[in-house]
Amino acid sequence: MDYIAALFPPAVMAVAFTWLIVTIVRSQGGANKFKEDAAVDAALAARAEHADGPAAPRP
Repeated sequence: MDYIAALFPPAVMAVAFTWLIVTIVRSQGGANKFKEDAAVDAALAARAEHADGPAAPRP
């Protein structure tokens, strides 16, 4: 029974890691890609808009 206790945590971690990778791969592309691209474009536009303004003096 000691070998089961020794192998259980690595097996659980392997399953969890595989699930994480599958979830990341599935969330890439498709309808989500356009939503994510739009959000990034909006954030970059807002950042560029704020960068064009006058710079605040730093202490």
